[in-house]
Amino acid sequence: MSFWRVLLSIICPPLAVIDKGCGSILITFLLWLCGWVPGVIAALVIVNNPKN
Repeated sequence: MSFWRVLLSIICPPLAVIDKGCGSILITFLLWLCGWVPGVIAALVIVNNPKN
């Protein structure tokens, strides 16, 4: 997980997970619309996932 990816997760969460697939983008975008904090948490979890 790079510094730039974390920074992008904080500023605009859907852009940080753009290479993780359509489902991740959709989930992060919907959570981001519900509130900034849930979107950031989801993006950080998805970016930090060691399986992908």
